[in-house]
Amino acid sequence: MQTDGKVPVNSKTWLITGASSGLGFALAQYVLEQGDCAVLGARNLRPMSELVAHYPDTGLALTLDVTRHEDRAAAIVQAEGRFGGIDVLVNNAGIDFLGAIEEQEERDYRELFEVNFFAAVALLRGVLPGMRLRRQGTIINISSMDGIASLPVNGYYSASKFALEGLTESLWQEIEPLGLRAFLVEPGSFRTGIEQRTKFSGSVIDAYEATSGTFRKMVDTLSSDQFPGDPIRAAKAIYQVVNSDLPMHRLILGSDAYRRIGAKLDMIVSEFKAVKDIAFSTDYPGAGKAVL
Repeated sequence: MQTDGKVPVNSKTWLITGASSGLGFALAQYVLEQGDCAVLGARNLRPMSELVAHYPDTGLALTLDVTRHEDRAAAIVQAEGRFGGIDVLVNNAGIDFLGAIEEQEERDYRELFEVNFFAAVALLRGVLPGMRLRRQGTIINISSMDGIASLPVNGYYSASKFALEGLTESLWQEIEPLGLRAFLVEPGSFRTGIEQRTKFSGSVIDAYEATSGTFRKMVDTLSSDQFPGDPIRAAKAIYQVVNSDLPMHRLILGSDAYRRIGAKLDMIVSEFKAVKDIAFSTDYPGAGKAVL
């Protein structure tokens, strides 16, 4: 896309949420280094402003609380006004609260869903009209290995990512006939500083000492250098998929994610085969094939 002589010909315009740190920041930096345009949004403006200062013609940093309708609408308007349209939306903003399901506070897991799921839905609905009009565009929803394989102590986070996975699976079936794309990114443990931003929710219940209690002790000693994932390499992988013709719907990033998701798929296949006779036994006798 080109709006003036300073924007590279055939460059894409990216809108990236949660771009002040971690994977969002690494992706924004990589996109700008490749000559594309990037609109960076997050509540912490300073690190994004320092980055786009090196790319005054192709970078734009915005204060964006993804849970606020006004901020979301303004980000889309400013992106379209500055660069003519949004080619790639990256729903990266996310939060996490830890604790057993019974332990966590309702206000925390509701906030988690507002950020991780409902804000992503609102943003993709906001960019789709422009993408449909131009008949081009890609929506990337950042999920997690937890969006496929849930763990104890992280149930609400996993639930929000499971919801995002289900929505995205429907989305790509709806928009691919229109010439648009959508895919999920499922990262493992990356060195993004998330261990410093993640908090426990609610009060300790002694009965969960073997799960929640053990996890609390582990988190107290956790540091980023124990994680295998490199955000810069992840950014490069995402960029390559966006600029390829690969018919990819799920991009798994990280060796730990690949192993955990693989173990979950093996379990599903095993249980799927084991339940076949029971599944067929519940149909009406002589019933034909299902409609769907």
